[in-house]
Amino acid sequence: MESGVKETLVMILAGGKGSRLGPLTVHRSKPAVPFAGRYRIVDFVLSNFVNAGYRRIYVLTQYMASSLIKHLNRNWRLSGFGEYIEVVPAQMRLGEFWYRGTADAVYQNLNLVRDARANHVAVFGGDHVYKFDIEQMQEQHVAHRADLTVAAFPVPRDEAHQFGIIKADAQDRIVGFVEKPRDPPSMPDRPDWSLVSMGNYLFKREVLEDALVADAADPSSRHDFGRDIIPRLVAQGARVFLYDFARNRVPGDPEDAAPYWRDVGTIESYFTANMEVRARVPALDLYNRIWRIRTAQRDYPPARFVRAGEGYPTAEIDDSLICEGSIVASARLREVVVGYDCFVHAGASVDDSIILSGCDIGAGSRLRRVLLDKNCKVEPGTVIGDDPVADRERFPFVSESGIVVVPKGTLVTARGPIVLANDVCDLLQNEPELRAQLRPGTFEISMHGRHSYDSAGPRYKRYGPEALAAAAMAPGLPDEDE
Repeated sequence: MESGVKETLVMILAGGKGSRLGPLTVHRSKPAVPFAGRYRIVDFVLSNFVNAGYRRIYVLTQYMASSLIKHLNRNWRLSGFGEYIEVVPAQMRLGEFWYRGTADAVYQNLNLVRDARANHVAVFGGDHVYKFDIEQMQEQHVAHRADLTVAAFPVPRDEAHQFGIIKADAQDRIVGFVEKPRDPPSMPDRPDWSLVSMGNYLFKREVLEDALVADAADPSSRHDFGRDIIPRLVAQGARVFLYDFARNRVPGDPEDAAPYWRDVGTIESYFTANMEVRARVPALDLYNRIWRIRTAQRDYPPARFVRAGEGYPTAEIDDSLICEGSIVASARLREVVVGYDCFVHAGASVDDSIILSGCDIGAGSRLRRVLLDKNCKVEPGTVIGDDPVADRERFPFVSESGIVVVPKGTLVTARGPIVLANDVCDLLQNEPELRAQLRPGTFEISMHGRHSYDSAGPRYKRYGPEALAAAAMAPGLPDEDE
């Protein structure tokens, strides 16, 4: 290669608001959203770079960055000369304004690019779920003497309006690029599919610098890579190529492994991607020890599946992911993702759901197609998912397909309105789209100062013998033979 992999500078764009993820991103940025029980979305792009040998990484943050910064500072530290993963908050270096677009985010930190003196700069998004050996992309980038290489992947045409659409010649040189068109053009040989940009780019450093400086001086620009930088470079005749992500082979994966990349930008796509990882044969292999997806190493005890007491049935878990520190006591789980530090009590039945960390599912509850954010408590006997019409009337946040989304730190009562944590309710009411969904009668605000950061998960006083016995005596539990 023209330069060693470790010399390439990496800029990860992690300041996105993720407004389509609704309640999940009201208090955190999209890259900080938990995924598959124990990860955060940003862990995937960071793992890809570290596994591929890249060690000079800046993470650019802006919106609701507190939890993301904590996660990065505590769990993503590199040591050694010239190796770093550093958080770069928005600093208003060039004026009284925040980042005005993806290109402007890098432009406002152009001093870091110049100081690094790298021959190439990788600019990647921090909010997708995938595995990617980036070195293979850079090898093609150098071999083609490309000014810019854009990672590309085909998606169904009815979903392509969310992405930049690529038109390329037989040599993979990009000859046309349009960002998020209403009527996406299809691929010549696949009429129901479109070739889209993954939002991952490799630039020659001097090309990136010149393009950003010119873009900043253009008052009509939206300062976005997809809307402005790439179309302008293509129009100017720069050497812009695509990299076919489908050709990427991750070390340690089977030779016939299908490429996996998901933009988890909506509740529906986020839910589906979690279920794909949870499936009996997961679409994304998290067991590849050569290409590990790294994240926080927590000191919770192992997960436990126990009887709630003498005479009570065993816990039943089928096709589910259960993370560390969680306890399932005489409950039934099927096709569920359960985060760390959760407690599912006796007689509860949970199907096709995502339970993030620190949640407590009360005895005798029945949940189907529910997405609980962190630290929620579900009262005993609660039923969600049996009657979709009733769920839409009762709960403020329900997706198009009927997924009931419960904000962080919420108390879900057996009947009546949910009780929102004070701090989260304030944030929800500050967002016009979410405030409109908070209909009268669907919610109350906690009057006891409960904070959304308080875990509802297991503690010894809750899961010791006396607590398990008390849960087992809760009314409405099924008989053992049912």
